[in-house]
Amino acid sequence: MVDDAPSSGQQILRYVRILLKRKWLILAITLAFGVIGAVRTMMETPLYTSSVRLQIDRNVAKVVEGGNVTPVEGFDFDFLRTQNELLQSRAIAERVASALKLGNDPDFLSSRSFSLLGGIEGLFSTPQPASTPDKAALERAAAGRVLANRTVRPVSGARLVDISYTDPSPVRAQRIAAAFGDAFIASNLDKRFQANAYAKAFLEDQVRQVKLRLEDSEQRLLEFAQKQQIVGTATEKSSIAESNFAAANAALGILVSERIRNEQQWRQIESSGTINLPQILSNTVVDGLRARRNALAVDYQEKLETYKPSYPSMVEISNRIKELDRQLASEIQAIRSSYKAAYEASVAQENDMKARIEVLRREVLDLQERSIQYNTLKREVDTNRDLYASLLQRWKEVDVAGGAGVNNVFVVDNAIVPGGPSSPNVPRALMIALSLGLVVGVAAAVGLDHFDDKIRSAEELERASGLPTLGILPKVRGAVEPIAALKDPRSALSEAYRSLCTALQFSTENGLPSNLVVTSAVPAEGKSLTAIAIARHFATLGLKVLLIDADLRNPSLHIKTGLSNTVGFSNYLTGACTPPEAMQGTDLPNLTFMSSGPLPPNAADLLGGTRVFSLLSVGREVFDLIVLDGPPVMGLADAPLLSSAASAVVFISAAGESRAGTVKGALRRLQLSRSPLIGTALTKFDAKAHGYGYGHGYGHAYGYGGASAFTYGGAAGEPPPAQLGADRPRA
Repeated sequence: MVDDAPSSGQQILRYVRILLKRKWLILAITLAFGVIGAVRTMMETPLYTSSVRLQIDRNVAKVVEGGNVTPVEGFDFDFLRTQNELLQSRAIAERVASALKLGNDPDFLSSRSFSLLGGIEGLFSTPQPASTPDKAALERAAAGRVLANRTVRPVSGARLVDISYTDPSPVRAQRIAAAFGDAFIASNLDKRFQANAYAKAFLEDQVRQVKLRLEDSEQRLLEFAQKQQIVGTATEKSSIAESNFAAANAALGILVSERIRNEQQWRQIESSGTINLPQILSNTVVDGLRARRNALAVDYQEKLETYKPSYPSMVEISNRIKELDRQLASEIQAIRSSYKAAYEASVAQENDMKARIEVLRREVLDLQERSIQYNTLKREVDTNRDLYASLLQRWKEVDVAGGAGVNNVFVVDNAIVPGGPSSPNVPRALMIALSLGLVVGVAAAVGLDHFDDKIRSAEELERASGLPTLGILPKVRGAVEPIAALKDPRSALSEAYRSLCTALQFSTENGLPSNLVVTSAVPAEGKSLTAIAIARHFATLGLKVLLIDADLRNPSLHIKTGLSNTVGFSNYLTGACTPPEAMQGTDLPNLTFMSSGPLPPNAADLLGGTRVFSLLSVGREVFDLIVLDGPPVMGLADAPLLSSAASAVVFISAAGESRAGTVKGALRRLQLSRSPLIGTALTKFDAKAHGYGYGHGYGHAYGYGGASAFTYGGAAGEPPPAQLGADRPRA
């Protein structure tokens, strides 16, 4: 069987049906809670609430800078939460109780509420002698009563806190609420005074100790300076040596850069054999010699076109060019020598500076080594002097601030005597009681429905059986008999059965089955009425129908039809008569009826024989449809035996009577006997009683021409009965 998970819409619809079905239970529980809540509210003692509003600032207005010794929280949220917890502490409640002497007020400590259970126990218990509690116990009880009836509520987004107190006496409520604000302010001041007093004593002791350490460190510094004779000159010599060392290092850097530059220029000139270097071309002498040589070379080339190289003037020009080449080579060599000399001079200067730096480094190290202990002693003196000055300044500020009673808590709104009671709030209490009753009622309704496995809808029947629902048959209301309603073609019951018969025409591949068994899990579920309705419907359409009462243990069709039960189905099964002898006519020409006949002692044996198959086989040639009203399935072997011989089986379930477990068990037995189950039908369905609204009520209440007695409950697109009559299906 297929068990499809219901969708969210189906779940919502299911809960709506549950609420409608059990609306009276929900209403009764809701009203009961409302009555109880109203009675309880009326019995409560009137209470009055008075409030005081405090402003709590994080920082205190400082009279002396640095005089506050209490820690300041990093965030407003943490600070206000801390103050809120302090307001709710028992220490504040004890301070209020002590200030107002609430422990000595017997009216304040008396019981304020009546307990029914306590009253009953008091009637049956032996009264104990009253004991006189001590003063400390009374104070603790008063503080506990104050804690139980006060409310601390911070104002969101502000540094304001409302403290409320509730009491049967409006005057006492105002006194205690005001005392709460005063107690918190006094507690805050006490905490600051205590913190300042502790800080002052601590700082005074620290100032004394630091003063002694300062005097001792100054004495040791003076003795060391006199012994090493560096008091007046150590700092100056150290500064000069360090300055000379730093200057020498800077000069060395410059000399190194100059040596690298000269070395690069000299090596470039040394490694190159041409005169096209910038260092040579920029020289004026070389530039003049090159200009003169170029002029002679041009003149030589021009005259070479006229004269031969051996011509005297040509030889003269050639000698002059050679002389210029010699001078250029000499000048270039001089330039190279100058660059080499500059490089060698830079190297010598660099080496001299390195030697000088090494001498200065040894002098600086010597001076630093001699002044290490002196500087250590001097730093100790400076540290002790600064610490002494700081502690002395702080001690003076705390001493002055300790006498200024500056507080960070202020009363914004004083507590006043309430003009009316704050509780009980009758409308609110009644609303809460009704809401609680409604919730309990809905929970009870859902819980009862959860444990109630009765099938009340077609959806539940399909989930339990795994079979399609062929029809939903309404419950007949009033004094009208079902048979009378069935004979009325305009009744809701007739329309519903016509819808069932229409579904039977499409239940198999061949259309309407040649024979079918109508059965149910337990008796009195409407299977006999269903069998009669199916037989009458198809007989009305013109089919030849045979209706058989196959319930050989508790037959009822002869009573419903008003026919004889002398000879019937049991006589045929035992061989006492032929089928025609067991049949009898009805008020419909095409409908033939076979009663159950006398009750046999061995019904299961007769139904398990071959004569049932013979009757159905032979009857198929004479009748278009054979309807068998079978026995119930549970507890008997009759129904499985009869169903296994039929072409189709329709399973009947009564709404609000059949249980899911029973239906599943009955269908399991039929399936084990290989019964050809084609679907189910839900009988005795009451849409209003089971919490169904428009969906099911429409099909069983809508009439033609304003006649509500005639309803058409067929599926969407199903043809009306007139078309069904014209369309006479055959087996």
